[in-house]
Amino acid sequence: MPAHDGEIESLFGVVSPHSGEARLQYADIVIAVLGAFFLAWLADAVTGRRGLFATSLVSGVAAIAGWFLAVRVFAVATMDQWNWVLWSMVASILALGGFFLFRSKR
Repeated sequence: MPAHDGEIESLFGVVSPHSGEARLQYADIVIAVLGAFFLAWLADAVTGRRGLFATSLVSGVAAIAGWFLAVRVFAVATMDQWNWVLWSMVASILALGGFFLFRSKR
């Protein structure tokens, strides 16, 4: 049975250099999701509360597209870095701007 991550180091009293990273492993993802929702909420509040679901959908899909562009297409960031979060937020801002610019007004 193989040892789990950090198990051998803890037996010998040595702290693994990656032990602090385990607790914050998904912090960038959580911040990106909350940032996209905050941008959607802010855009909805500024434009007169026309529908939080629609702005959340646009912001979320754009954030995923920003991640895809940064990590998979242009390879300017990896999931271990924080650059992709900035790309996601910029993509979300651009998509929300386009959404409010080109949406149909009845």
